[in-house]
Parts: sequence; structure tokens; C-alpha cells
Amino acid sequence: MNSMDRANPLPTDLYCITAEDYSLGRSNIEIVKQWIQAGVKVIQYREKDKDMKLKYQECKVIRELTKEAGVAFIVNDDIDLAMMIGADGVHIGQDDFPLTAVRHLVGENMIIGISTHSPEQAQAAVIAGADYIGVGPIFKTSTKKNVCQPVGLEYLQYVVNNIDLPFVAIGGIKESNISEVVLRGAKCIAMVTEITKAQDIGKKIGDLRKIIKNAKEEI
Repeated sequence: MNSMDRANPLPTDLYCITAEDYSLGRSNIEIVKQWIQAGVKVIQYREKDKDMKLKYQECKVIRELTKEAGVAFIVNDDIDLAMMIGADGVHIGQDDFPLTAVRHLVGENMIIGISTHSPEQAQAAVIAGADYIGVGPIFKTSTKKNVCQPVGLEYLQYVVNNIDLPFVAIGGIKESNISEVVLRGAKCIAMVTEITKAQDIGKKIGDLRKIIKNAKEEI
């Protein structure tokens, strides 16, 4: 394990997710290198449409980069891929294999995160033994296909008040609205295109962190 373990699955403010189609022609490897340089501590590999061999090759390289830098590496959906490359964690959705079955497969050391969109799903994740949950989509997002309607800040507030699990807020979060999410109690925030589309990724991450810091001081 690197900076991620089951006792502390989200030791960071920004949770960065790959999206090569929205990376201004830069490869996932190139983007990941820039994230690491900017001090990002949790990276998720999410590429729905690539063939498995290419995903495996990319993830092997990213695993080496993250391991060397002490950065946590999570693979989205592909449980077998996460196991093969020795990822720190796997993130699953509501329509994937049941969390208890995934735990049986990956063992006790790998982190399992699960996306949730309602209080019922959050409660079920606690019972099933999730290490953390995704809370969203907070706002409208076009990055993910077949995504549900935004759950808004109300569901985020519910999780903050009622769910005793680490969580990452996700979905349509931008520089313009990130402070709203922080003010509602989110400590870890997932961003995709807001970061991958930035010409200067290091500057963008620095700007976002300033906004997060300022918002936290208001709480």
C-alpha cells in the first residue's frame, strides 16, 4: 500500500479521474505525470471504451508511476484489471457486481469504493462494507454516459449528517461551484474535465486548492 489504506481511503482534497477524450490530445500517462507533479494523492483510471489490452498496458505504467510517488491508484469497474496490476483500490457502480462479492474476490486489503445516488444506496454501502462512497452527481455532468440526474447538494448534506464513511463528492464540479460543495462539508472532491481540459494542469490544481482552502476557512 502507498498513501491509501482501508483505514484512511481518501487522504486528500482532490480525487483525479482520467478522461483521455477530454485531455486536449494528451495521453493518460502524460496527464497522470502532471497530476503527480502537482501533488495529487489519489488517481482513478476510468476509460470505458478502450480495449482491455490497452487498458492493461496503461494501468501497468500508471501503477509504477503512482507507486514510486506514493500516490493511491484506483481502477474503475474493472476488478480483474485492478487485481492484475496491483491497484490500491477498485471503484464500482450500482449496476456492477455486488460489493460483498467483489470483497470476496479482491480480499481484505484492497479498497472498494462505490458510487451512490440516494440515502438508501449510501446506507446499503455501509452495511455491505464499502471503504468509501462516491456522492453524486452533484451537478449535471456530460463526462459519463447513462448517468442519473443530478442529486444536488441535498444528498451531499444528507451524507455529511448521517453517513459515517469517507466519501468523495463527484459530478459536474467546476472551479465556479467547488466552494458550494466544500461549504456543505465535502473534504474530498472528484473532478474530471475541469482538470483534464486545463492547458496548465499544475496552475489549475493550485487555483482549485486555493478556493478549497478559502471555503474551509468560512466553515
